Amino acid sequence: MIKILITGANSYIGTSFATYLAQPEFAGMYQVDTLDMIGEAWKSFDFSGYDTVYHVAGIAHSDNGAISEERAKLYYAVNTDLTVACAKRAKEAGVKQFIFMSSAIVYGDSAPIGKSKIITCDTPVNPANCYGDSKVQAENGIRPLDCDTFKVVILRPPMIFGKGSKGNYPLLSKLARKLPVFPKVENCRSMLYIGNLVEFVRLMIENDERGTFWPQNPQYSNTSDVIATIAKAHGKRCVLIPGFGWALKILAHVTGLVNKAFGNLAYDQEMSVYKLPYQKYSLQEAIERTEK
Repeated sequence: MIKILITGANSYIGTSFATYLAQPEFAGMYQVDTLDMIGEAWKSFDFSGYDTVYHVAGIAHSDNGAISEERAKLYYAVNTDLTVACAKRAKEAGVKQFIFMSSAIVYGDSAPIGKSKIITCDTPVNPANCYGDSKVQAENGIRPLDCDTFKVVILRPPMIFGKGSKGNYPLLSKLARKLPVFPKVENCRSMLYIGNLVEFVRLMIENDERGTFWPQNPQYSNTSDVIATIAKAHGKRCVLIPGFGWALKILAHVTGLVNKAFGNLAYDQEMSVYKLPYQKYSLQEAIERTEK
C-alpha cells in the first residue's frame, strides 16, 4: 500500500484527489491522509512513513491589477516559503517523493485577442505578477532537493475545472446558462479537467516519477465553443455571433478580464504526452460531467 500525505486541507484539488483514490477500484492500494498547513501545528506532524507528499496548499490568483505590499508578501510566504519548508521537512523524514502544484501562470499572462501564445518545453518562465513569481521561486527552492531518494515532481497545469471548482470556469458557466447569444471569438487555450488531473497525479505516484510535467486535456479549448457546450449541457441554445472581436479588443484596454477569457495561452500538445493514458475525458465529456 502506498501512503500519501496531502499537505493543504479543504483544497479543491486535494479533496478531489482523495475522493478519487477512495473509489472501489483502488481499494487496498493507497492510504491517503490530509494535513492542514495553516498555522504552525503542521511543523510537529510526523512525516515519516509516507511515500509521497502531494503539496496543494497555496493562495490562488484572484487579484486584478495592482496589489498591496502586504498581499504580495503573503503570496511569497504561502506559495514559496511554505512549499520549500514542507519539502525540506518531508525529505528529512525520509519521504520518497514530493509533488508540487505549480501553474501555467509561471509563463506569464495570456496573449491578447488575436495573438498566439503556444508554450513549448523550451519556453522560459516569464511571470507577469507576484503570484506567478511566487510559484517560480517555489520551484527554484525545491528543485535542488531532488535526488535518488527524494524525487521532486513539479506540475504546471493550465486552468483546472470541474464540478465545484473556482476561478474563471464558474463565471463562464453562469453566462452560458443565462445568455441566449455570445460573441464568437477564435482563441486557443489549454484547460485541464479535474478528472484527468487526478489520474495524472496517481500515475506520477504509481510510477515514482520526478521532473516537470505539463498535463492538459486532449483537445484545446475555444472560449465561445465552451460557452455553447455548457449551454447545450443544460438543454439550452446559445447562438455564437461573429464580428465582436474589435469591440473586445477595445474593452481589453479597460479590463484584464477580457484577455483572461478570450486571450490565447496553450501548451504544445506534445509536451503533455505521457507514457500511460491519463486523459480519460474529452473536453465535451468533461463539461457534461461538470455541469450535470
